[in-house]
Amino acid sequence: MSDHPLAKRFESWGQLEECREQMSRITLRELFEQDSNRASRFQLTAAGLKFDYSKNFINQQTFNGLIAAAHSVDLKGAISKLLRGDPVNNTENRPALHSALRFHNEPETDEQKQVAETLERIAKLVTSVHDKSWTGFKGDSITDVVNIGIGGSDLGPRMIVKALTPYHTGDVNVHFVANVDGAEIYDLMQALDPASTLFIVASKSFSTLETLENALSARRWVLEGGCPESQLAKHFVAISSKVDKAVEFGIAAENVFPMWDWVGGRYSLWSAIGLSIALAIGVDNFNALRSGAATMDAHFRDAPLEKNMPVIMGLLMFWYSQFYRSQTQAILPYAFHLQLLPAYLQQLEMESNGKSITKDGERITYPTGSIVWGTEGTNGQHSFHQLLHQGTHLIPIDFIATLKAHHPIQHQHRFLYANCVAQSQALMTGRSLEASIAELRSQGVDEDEIARLAAHKVHPGNRPSSVILMEQLTPKTLGALIAAYEHKVYTLGVLLDINSFDQWGVELGKQLGTHVNNAIETTDIPGDWDSSTRQLVEDFCHSNDEL
Repeated sequence: MSDHPLAKRFESWGQLEECREQMSRITLRELFEQDSNRASRFQLTAAGLKFDYSKNFINQQTFNGLIAAAHSVDLKGAISKLLRGDPVNNTENRPALHSALRFHNEPETDEQKQVAETLERIAKLVTSVHDKSWTGFKGDSITDVVNIGIGGSDLGPRMIVKALTPYHTGDVNVHFVANVDGAEIYDLMQALDPASTLFIVASKSFSTLETLENALSARRWVLEGGCPESQLAKHFVAISSKVDKAVEFGIAAENVFPMWDWVGGRYSLWSAIGLSIALAIGVDNFNALRSGAATMDAHFRDAPLEKNMPVIMGLLMFWYSQFYRSQTQAILPYAFHLQLLPAYLQQLEMESNGKSITKDGERITYPTGSIVWGTEGTNGQHSFHQLLHQGTHLIPIDFIATLKAHHPIQHQHRFLYANCVAQSQALMTGRSLEASIAELRSQGVDEDEIARLAAHKVHPGNRPSSVILMEQLTPKTLGALIAAYEHKVYTLGVLLDINSFDQWGVELGKQLGTHVNNAIETTDIPGDWDSSTRQLVEDFCHSNDEL
């Protein structure tokens, strides 16, 4: 019996360990040589996406073992619990009903009715801004919208607005501010006019440090720009559960949109948090985004596990993290407008599954959340791809590409797509010492130089990757893509026996940040703090003449 702490949890663990041993004796290149149908065997399509996972360390036996592992933990039942609203967030006794934010037809549940009502209010606000009937304190129409939030109230909308640039209506310019560093909002305000700027303050508690401080800075800026305090409501709306605090700030109660406990922040872009998205691309395109996600929800619910895209995505990372001890995954979108997707997925994956306690509170001794990183192609090819090709780390990769571009420069899109495919191919095939020697000889290099250089030009190959294709990056395909990753994260959480929907790990740093700030402000530094923390606080106080 294996000594891996998860071995008892999965009946197929022994089979998977045997598969791991088999995979160590064969290369991906050889797997393709042995099976001419491998590419079609290990791919599927759903919700406008094609998922090619044939360049991974699996054969049919491995795949069967992974599916059996999913059955061992009743993944199908867990999917049903998630989508019907069971309290899958067990530490907070809440459901995780982000799927209820993107229902297809008429609302049925109480949650869907709340969403429908909120969407109607969003549509009215968007219409009033786009048709110029919403005006600022001078009577100017709104030209710029600034979303003030952080975490899930920023990353999702920011990513979507960038990703769907070709769908911008042009009625307003949408900007984002998140960092408590005043440089971000200060720099932005230099380019805007307070008389024609509308701020969205997105904070459930209306007290999140970064959001509140940025909102207060925006408030001062608008007032200093000549706005009477009685007309502040023309320049601020809020997304919060604390209507009283928003009203006290100067926001009209009818312009406070709800945030619900049954939706986590990193899953909230489909809710009123998506107001900035709707302002940028219009309500119809925002609904198309929701529709694409709903289609993926239905696939996740209905497809058998062996033909279920998010399930397979999750199983592959489970395979690499537990049997190869891979600690990281690269997300490489070969689409300029998806440049913020890796940052969005960092929060989605690492805040969800970065846990060291099981759902029952037991200490975990096996790998959990993977480190997610990446950038858009082809920029990465001239930086970290060196490590991907010749480094010593095992890093599974998701390549994401589109078959058609929105722009007319077709030959550059062809180069982009060709590079994506070539990177996937090169990582798999590599280049042998013999091939390196032959290439140098063909270039007329002398034998001594060949002996010196050949080994440095070897690419080990046999590096796993998957490719996600879409015909074009549209609101629907983007919605489906995001939902696929959301459900992949949940799949991993079920397999790893962790709660993917709480985030207690973000609380301690925030609490201590308040204590440190108080110490700086009062110069009363606790004597029981460690000498490093004390010295760092004293450095700031001395530098700012506060001691």
